[in-house]
Amino acid sequence: MEQKIENFKKESREERVVRLLSKDIEGKMALYAGLTKVKGISWALSNAICKKLGFDKRKTVGSLTEEELKKITEFMKKPELPKYILNRQKDFETGENKHVIGGDLELRKEFDIKRLKKIKSYKGYRHTAKLPLRGQRTKGNFRPNRKKGGGIKKKNEKKT
Repeated sequence: MEQKIENFKKESREERVVRLLSKDIEGKMALYAGLTKVKGISWALSNAICKKLGFDKRKTVGSLTEEELKKITEFMKKPELPKYILNRQKDFETGENKHVIGGDLELRKEFDIKRLKKIKSYKGYRHTAKLPLRGQRTKGNFRPNRKKGGGIKKKNEKKT
């Protein structure tokens, strides 16, 4: 009887939605893929988290215990990983290597773009003009006003 109840609890946990790093992740997803749903965690970082903390990548997110979820959250606050995996190397304000995730990542990105515009750098000008920043060609792509047949009229229209 107890085994049936335990199996029922395990099944219902995998069907639930798990809250991890301020993001809802489906319980049926594998841990490796589920971590990438969090903004700021790439596939490489997800793999590194699984290996560093000793989790099986194929394990479902719903089968994680509260301690394991806490362990992942604590690790992401101060990740001990090589600096090439981190997304904030030599931070402009502090000069340290760190990793930013979630809403904080969006804010940092927005502040960086505002700073580039304020100091009137090349990248800032390109952001202002909504043009590509990294040397892409612009003859055929990145053209404004190319939406839904701009300026093309039908020939057989009657005016009333």
